[in-house]
Amino acid sequence: MANTGDARENSFMWQGVAVMGIVNRTPDSFYDRGATFALDAAVAAALAHAEAGAQLVDIGGVPFGAGPAVSEQEEIDRVVPVVAAIRAASGVAVSVDTFNAEVARLSIEAGAAVINDTSGLFDERMPRVVAQSDATLVLTHSLAPPRSAPPRPEYGDVVAEVVAFLGDRVGRAVAAGIPAARLVVDPGHDLNKNTLHSLEITRRLEEVVAIGPPTLVAVSRKDFVGESIGAAKEHRLEGSLAAAVACVLKGARIVRVHDVAATVAAMRMTEALLGLREPAFLRHNMGA
Repeated sequence: MANTGDARENSFMWQGVAVMGIVNRTPDSFYDRGATFALDAAVAAALAHAEAGAQLVDIGGVPFGAGPAVSEQEEIDRVVPVVAAIRAASGVAVSVDTFNAEVARLSIEAGAAVINDTSGLFDERMPRVVAQSDATLVLTHSLAPPRSAPPRPEYGDVVAEVVAFLGDRVGRAVAAGIPAARLVVDPGHDLNKNTLHSLEITRRLEEVVAIGPPTLVAVSRKDFVGESIGAAKEHRLEGSLAAAVACVLKGARIVRVHDVAATVAAMRMTEALLGLREPAFLRHNMGA
């Protein structure tokens, strides 16, 4: 990503793979089910992710999936104080998972360096808000409106359609004034997709990477992992790590995860295998 001189943006520059730790300040997140809903719990979780090696922490106040509506003010009250508290306590870069442009604007004012829009610009104001800041925007493929129950997803060629959608959203963001260097793309595993779609996206992820901006993948504990290995959410760590490694081997450079320490270790090993990182030390068969 471009160096604009903003310390927030510089704080998540990387040479290899960045790990983004998930913090959901929601009572109904699909995995933690409200464990970090309290303000102090959310801040503590974010700081723990940073201590475990995350380059970014991603704060969410409204899940993408179907559920009751959350007002704009309620989302602001959930998210913005967490952003401010993290920024006061740590240098870790803060991302905010939101599809609401006003929430994004206030989060950026509070210190967020990244807006992670899982809706694919459902709020048409979003590109303009981000363009007026130094923040990075994550553009994600999804089809149904946030918080809705979508019909059974059908695609002719899921990867081709995801690539076309993301290419269009990149064009909209650039046209709004966001430099291409401040964009990230996410194919949206499981978002309006079944397990076969998410597996196909993973196998052909290099086609998403070819769009140009860094590719983020959010595969942690997701249903396509669980259905692939026959495991409930609490038993999907190994499958999630395998999916994340597969994506990085295909070119992904940001992984959004629940289990930071385990993922950091897996990513550091994957970076070493790819020649993106030197080993931490060399002793084995190196002589006296």
